[in-house]
Amino acid sequence: MNAVTPRMDDATDAPAQSRRDWTRAEAEALYALPFAELMFQAQTVHRRNFDPNHVETASLLSIKTGGCPEDCGYCSQSAHFDTDVKATRLMDQAPVVEAARRAQAAGATRFCMAAAWRNPKDRDLDRVCDIVGAVKGLGMETCATLGMLTPAQAARLREAGLDFYNHNVDTSPEYYDKIITTRTLQDRIDTLAHARDAGLKVCCGGIIGMGEQVEDRLGMLLLLANLPSPPESVPINMWNEVKGVPVNDTAERPDPIALVRLVAVARILMPASVVRLSAGRQYMTDELQALCFLAGANSIFIGDVLLTTKNPQRNRDAELLDRLGIKSGLAGRAEASEIR
Repeated sequence: MNAVTPRMDDATDAPAQSRRDWTRAEAEALYALPFAELMFQAQTVHRRNFDPNHVETASLLSIKTGGCPEDCGYCSQSAHFDTDVKATRLMDQAPVVEAARRAQAAGATRFCMAAAWRNPKDRDLDRVCDIVGAVKGLGMETCATLGMLTPAQAARLREAGLDFYNHNVDTSPEYYDKIITTRTLQDRIDTLAHARDAGLKVCCGGIIGMGEQVEDRLGMLLLLANLPSPPESVPINMWNEVKGVPVNDTAERPDPIALVRLVAVARILMPASVVRLSAGRQYMTDELQALCFLAGANSIFIGDVLLTTKNPQRNRDAELLDRLGIKSGLAGRAEASEIR
């Protein structure tokens, strides 16, 4: 790792999300800091931008499962692999809205809808827009991930009431073609730009534990932090074990301290972004999750299932947050008078 020592005022004194020129040397130096120093810097940044005792709660539903033509090597929904996931059609509006109501009653403030498409057809987008409007009518924040979008499609979703568009970069530019060949990284960046131009907030992160190195994980964070506008939400996923996909041959679960270090670096590089512990939390101990919250993670998915993989049960999440004295709901922004 580079021996450059990052200055505290680089990370904490700049206006939120104003820094867009982080270097690899700076990211590596942050990651290599003594653990206590890295946690102190991350917590300082976190407190300048968020209530440190508040975690955003979201819920995720697969509204169209399986049969995706992409060959993402980690994905249970790719048509390229035999994963025992049965392809389904787009759900009707009523059951989606009912699922959103249940999620809201369980404490979720954002409802995320995912469809396994390379890109939505306009006739399908008509139905998705109707669903988005109905969920928005419940008073929840809305998010969708539907694959690649054209500028016109992004604008239609915004008009329907969509708040966030999720489109992950998945990994670093250097490791990307080892995971996916049917969609380029530039395709993903173009969709992010279309969403941003339409007035949508962006949810974008990636997956760790697919055989990549620490340098790739930092490269993914640098890509996100140095976008023209960093994502408002940054999900960090640990790869979930899936039958029949190529990543099985290279996957290695990250060391817990390495995960906490990555969360802390994400918090420092993107001070005003919500950093979400996403897939893979069922593999984390309560102590590991607590360290991730201390490092700056401030969002989780609640519910028993994420798309096609397991997620900690709601009761476990509620008990953990209660033991930590953390409130849930929308991400709490720090007021100037609260900074300490």
